[in-house]
Amino acid sequence: MSAIILPKHLDIEAKVALMEKDARFEVAADLDAERASLADPAEEHIRSKTGPAKIPKMFLASKCVFNCAYCECRCGREDRLNYCNSPRELAELAVKAARQNGHGVFVTSAIFRDSDTTQEMLAECVRIMRCELGYRGFIHSKVMPGADPLLIQKTGLYANRLSVNIEVAKSEGYARIAKQKNKTNILTPMRTISNLISHCKAEGRSFATSQTTQLMAGSTEEDDRTILDLSQALYRVYHLKRVYYTAFHYTQDARGYEEEHLQKVVTPYWRMARLYQADRLIQLYGFTPDEITPESQPNLQQDMDPKTAWALRHLDQFPVEVNKADYEILIRVPGIGIANAKKIIEARKYCTVTHDVLRKMRISLKRCVYFITCNGQYRGGNLLFSPDLRSYLAGPPEQLSITASLVAGGCG
Repeated sequence: MSAIILPKHLDIEAKVALMEKDARFEVAADLDAERASLADPAEEHIRSKTGPAKIPKMFLASKCVFNCAYCECRCGREDRLNYCNSPRELAELAVKAARQNGHGVFVTSAIFRDSDTTQEMLAECVRIMRCELGYRGFIHSKVMPGADPLLIQKTGLYANRLSVNIEVAKSEGYARIAKQKNKTNILTPMRTISNLISHCKAEGRSFATSQTTQLMAGSTEEDDRTILDLSQALYRVYHLKRVYYTAFHYTQDARGYEEEHLQKVVTPYWRMARLYQADRLIQLYGFTPDEITPESQPNLQQDMDPKTAWALRHLDQFPVEVNKADYEILIRVPGIGIANAKKIIEARKYCTVTHDVLRKMRISLKRCVYFITCNGQYRGGNLLFSPDLRSYLAGPPEQLSITASLVAGGCG
């Protein structure tokens, strides 16, 4: 590595405290995503303090040469303390955090000097973690926009997962809120990572095995149909492990963006909960973006999970008979997720499934009862084709647990 002079303004404790603050907007794992989608700052005064993230996030540097309007690390911010670590300092901090936590670690950074310098330092950090500090656990490393493919390859030699954040749902959004980013310097490293994962796996060479990205909802005034179409394309083209969704924040005027006339906004956090549910329906349940967000209803609903909303638009397909329905049909029933559909199919080998059998299997009838028959019996009253059914099924997203949809893929 070329010699780099790193200023030392803060002690380790102060750096770690600032890292924890900066980590709020970096999503590294499924449980972080759950926290991010529910942690509305407007409700902090009525929520209990959240626990530590399952994957600690450790930063190389906090002051970025890029000036993205939404980012607290942007170069236009002169009102905050900044820190920088050497690759060895970061490696030692990351290994300590990972061993204390037991779930792995995410090493990331603002863009220090330039993308390649930062990527070279991250690559050296993960090398030190593996080769000199003997860490064998999970490492997720960030990849900088426009990073050199050789540096990406160096990083992936020691990391388990790599990620480059696409951030905006429409490419024209970069010019509006992230002027140094563009479609090319984001998608090119994403393609490089995808190709390296595929080639190294085929050739039996050591390299990271998965890739993720992060996408802000509300950054370009896009609808949810646009986001889900983009996510589906990213999964298909770059074989991503996950797309993570975060709320777009613009709460402080950013220098250099005066002509954009940006409005102060924080995207509602319920939208992230719905996007995660919709994402799992597409990736695990066989739904398409067009089914979840048709042209006539391009946005997800605050008071209705996307599977129930789809069912209400397709009442002609219900009720379904649980003793005859295929697995692909059962998982589309509101209130019956992947795990419960498998239970039902297994139970059918030994008995006729009735409403009482479902209760004994601890399958809640609260929602699915309106959409099923059991051995020909329907117990949903007269509500299936009644306008009142929606009010029975609606509710704020915080009443619907999304833990299963994030971690186990359950979208009841």
